[in-house]
Amino acid sequence: MTQNAASSATGTPVDTLVNQVMDHIRQRIANRSLVAGARIPSIRQSAETMGVSKSTVVDAYDRLVAEGTLVSRRGSGFFVAGQTSPLSIAQLAPKLDRAIDPFWVSRQSLNSDDTVLKPGCGWLPPDWMPNDAIRRALRHVARGPDAALTDYAAPLGSLPLRDHLARRMAEHGITPALDQIMLTESGTQAIDLLCRLLIEPGDTVFVDDPCYFNFHALFHAHRAHIVAIPFLADGPDMDAFEDAAEQHRPRLYVTNSGLHNPTGASLSPVKAHRVLKACEKHKIRIIEDDIFADFETSPAPRLAAFDGLDTVVHIGSFSKTLSASIRCGYIATRPDWIDKLLDLKIATSFGGGNLSSALVLSVLRDGSYRKHMEHVRQRLARTMTDCASKLAELGITPVTPPGAGMFLWARLPHNIDAANLAHAALKQNIILAPGNVFSLTKSAGSLMRFNVTQSLHPRILAFLNHEIT
Repeated sequence: MTQNAASSATGTPVDTLVNQVMDHIRQRIANRSLVAGARIPSIRQSAETMGVSKSTVVDAYDRLVAEGTLVSRRGSGFFVAGQTSPLSIAQLAPKLDRAIDPFWVSRQSLNSDDTVLKPGCGWLPPDWMPNDAIRRALRHVARGPDAALTDYAAPLGSLPLRDHLARRMAEHGITPALDQIMLTESGTQAIDLLCRLLIEPGDTVFVDDPCYFNFHALFHAHRAHIVAIPFLADGPDMDAFEDAAEQHRPRLYVTNSGLHNPTGASLSPVKAHRVLKACEKHKIRIIEDDIFADFETSPAPRLAAFDGLDTVVHIGSFSKTLSASIRCGYIATRPDWIDKLLDLKIATSFGGGNLSSALVLSVLRDGSYRKHMEHVRQRLARTMTDCASKLAELGITPVTPPGAGMFLWARLPHNIDAANLAHAALKQNIILAPGNVFSLTKSAGSLMRFNVTQSLHPRILAFLNHEIT
């Protein structure tokens, strides 16, 4: 029976049949009916036993060899690979004793599986993402030129995607030429490259207090001196900004103009003007991280629009709105900086990939992305209201009035220590984001960032109710 015949006869897709064969072999290894070094049944034997085609078995065995479960010996057949280390549940468990630092929430969230609840993480759940559009994009790119699947991209990145990004930025008053936009693998890579360009070890950089905790980690990695500026409901505290600028002579300031992380606040036009004037006076460059732009319902002013991309660098990515697996970000800045950034990009990662940018462009072009984001914004509005109401019943109150986006920056009742609460939650397989991971000055001890899309699970609410009330 041919592979196609096997598929049509059973009504089962070929890939499913291959997976069934693979699972059968893995199960036999797991229950020790096939031990390390044992020869597994021949292709013909397995095909007859499982009622599938020989080509299906060949495909399954090849995949098991590729993943290291089997080894192939020419002329002898397939054998179970050498004994692997015993699985230790302790190795999979969260590290409860790890200090809460800028990496804490990220490591716990990224290392956990689907059984762990993540109200502290910074991304949407999988069922909120445009999965059907991504699958269509994968099929579209797979039918396209081979270069999109295999080659390095040009240093600046895909021209059609940069053109699309330029038109999107124009909606916020930012008007870069196409050669002022460089694609990166992520927003994080964008900031890393800019740190390599704009600061030296020991230079002072300003961050908001609170701010996205990975800003702390990145600047520590570049051995910068980090100074935190209190962030208010409409932007940074400008009196503190001016005083710190006089004292520390910073080289760089990084912030979110729209939907600040973690507070959810947005920069006001008046505050934007004052920030730019202060940075011009003190010769401070600005990185404007616009990763949450598409969550906005009322767009905030953009520093890059007022500045004309002279001393403001505008960056973003699609990890929050499209897919964290499709790594694609961008930098928009002045031409002389782009030229130097290209050299740094080649030196540190040689070249970006065509595949990610082709997938992003396909989704952006087919019209589904705008509909997806419109649906997400509507759904977020409802979820924000529901989550704020549920938390209020427990005495957890927002610091900033709930607005757009996915984050609710809130105060715990009774001066409860958020770090202690987070450690207690981890024992229940719940990952929270305590305020001091966002605060360089450790002034947010009783605050917590809640991702409203991941915070309404009954087990989370029951845990908070038990610990707080």
